[in-house]
Order: sequence, then C-alpha cells, then structure tokens
Amino acid sequence: MAIEAPLSKYKKNNFRISIVVLVGLAIWFAYDGYFSKAFAQKHTNQNGTADSTLVFNRKSPPYLLGAAFILGIYLFAIKDKKMVAGEDSLVVGKLQIAYDSIQKIDKTHFNSKGYFVITYKDYQGVDTDLKISDRTYDNLGAILDVLIAKIS
Repeated sequence: MAIEAPLSKYKKNNFRISIVVLVGLAIWFAYDGYFSKAFAQKHTNQNGTADSTLVFNRKSPPYLLGAAFILGIYLFAIKDKKMVAGEDSLVVGKLQIAYDSIQKIDKTHFNSKGYFVITYKDYQGVDTDLKISDRTYDNLGAILDVLIAKIS
C-alpha cells in the first residue's frame, strides 16, 4: 500500500500570497504613475521631467504582473507534486530511491523543526543526503513511519 504526501498547503499558500502582493503592487504603482495627478505633480522636476520615483511607478507594473504570471504558471505546474512511499521505493518528484539503498534516516529534528534527512547511495554509489521538510510536503509522519518500517 503506497502512502502519499502531497505538496504542502504552506507552500501553495505562500505562492498565492506572493501573486496577490505582486498584482496589488502593480495596481498601486500603475495608479500612482498614470492616474494620480497629485503624485505626478509631486514627483515632477522643475523642468517638467519625471523624477526616478515617477519613472519607477510607470515602468514597474508590467514587470510585477509578469512575475505574478510566472509564479502562477509555476504554482500550476507543481500543484500535483507529491512524495510516494511505495512497496519497494520512495519517490520524491522524479527522484526514485530504493529502500535498500537508504543508509540512514536522521529524524532528530522532525518533532521540533519538522524535517528529516535521508542518507542514501545514488546510482553512482555516492552517499547523498536528502532533506525532506513539512514545509514542502504534508503527511510526512506517515511517510517516515513507512520508511522506518522498511529500513528496519
């Protein structure tokens, strides 16, 4: 029976908050740069040219909206990312780690900080550490229980 750990709500919500903040800043800067006469008058030099603040408020909204769009695409791309503890291996994204290649599991910080470290031998025989955090995946307690049961 495979146990799944989906992408955490913490990570998804951070992306959503970042997108909302970027769109809000783009609207705010666009309003100040193009529609607010008082702001434009305050940030215009004596010779009638815009100062750096007004120029920034006029040029930054497309870049902020572009960044929000890119974050939205990235969130859409990773929304179904998960970790699966199957019968014979642990699958983290596209990385597949066989249980017999896992050397040790360091779970000393799992209860206090929410992460554990797996040391395993990769396909070249090199010891590699993989830190798995509850800020990235939900349901890690069940995954850790399966890993300990398979390793023991």
